[in-house]
Amino acid sequence: MRILVTGGTGYIGSHTVAALYRAGHTVRLLVRDPGAVDGALGPLGLSGRDVETVVGDVTDATSVRRAVGGCAAVLHAASVYSFDTRRHARMRAVNVGGTEVVLDAAIEAGADPVVHVSSFVALAPTGGRPLSTHLPVGRPRERYMATKAAAEEVARRHQDAGAPVVITYPMATLGPHDPHVGDQLARLRALLRGQLPIWPGGGFPVGDVRDVADLHVAALRPGQGPRRLLAAGRYLSTREFVATVREVTGRRLPVAYLPSAAVLPVGAATSSLQRLWPWHIPVEYGAVYTCHCDVRTDPDTPAPTRAVAETIRDATRWLHRSGLITRRQAGLAAQPA
Repeated sequence: MRILVTGGTGYIGSHTVAALYRAGHTVRLLVRDPGAVDGALGPLGLSGRDVETVVGDVTDATSVRRAVGGCAAVLHAASVYSFDTRRHARMRAVNVGGTEVVLDAAIEAGADPVVHVSSFVALAPTGGRPLSTHLPVGRPRERYMATKAAAEEVARRHQDAGAPVVITYPMATLGPHDPHVGDQLARLRALLRGQLPIWPGGGFPVGDVRDVADLHVAALRPGQGPRRLLAAGRYLSTREFVATVREVTGRRLPVAYLPSAAVLPVGAATSSLQRLWPWHIPVEYGAVYTCHCDVRTDPDTPAPTRAVAETIRDATRWLHRSGLITRRQAGLAAQPA
């Protein structure tokens, strides 16, 4: 069937487009820049000739309705994922306003299903409860996470009205090929460059971008009604995450650990400084706060198809092959698979 994908030149979006194409679907992309399509899909074995494109923006109702026309289903993956305080205005416009526009247009056009790509952070903090699709929408004290929670409320309102909206919850997603090197891979790169010598306590659930893409292919079945689906993932404490990076690189990576509550004020200070400082500061309040929330999985969470070490190894290898870290920084992960 013909499926409209927003955010198809992003990390999760591009991998999902490739998986949908391999599954035999016709994929249409809503893009602001058609020139970005080849760069995003090329490393995954596709080109702009393999997909349809409509130029527009998720915040523009006219272009969204034009893109939805003739599509049987919609996958809304467009989102600004960043803890950079300089992007707050665009984040709110895309993550919340864009979700309202896309879901409204898709439901009005009779698309089934309409998949909204949320995030585990939309359910945080969980008050110590493990991740579950039955959790209420979170009330996080961080701007990006708050926009994902607000978008989650939009999607749940449509579900409550009986619309065939499917909500998916990717974990902290890693793996190869991120066209824009989002915050998750940027933090791994900063760790490998020695720019994150202090880590907070707590942890977060880690997933593989390829598992998320496979989940979206499975979710795009019509006639199933409203659903909520956790992506595959495994909880790692920050100590376990750094230990896994050490394992796959063979490097020492000296790191000190402090209670997350002690690191939060440092993150808040650097986020305030980031509004004035032109270069990206790797220590971000949002990243520290995510660890502080310490959202955990439970035995009912889908298991990843790949070991977490393989996911981190593939991410590190891709960073090296893309020229984003040196061979020394990649360590053993720079060796051929």
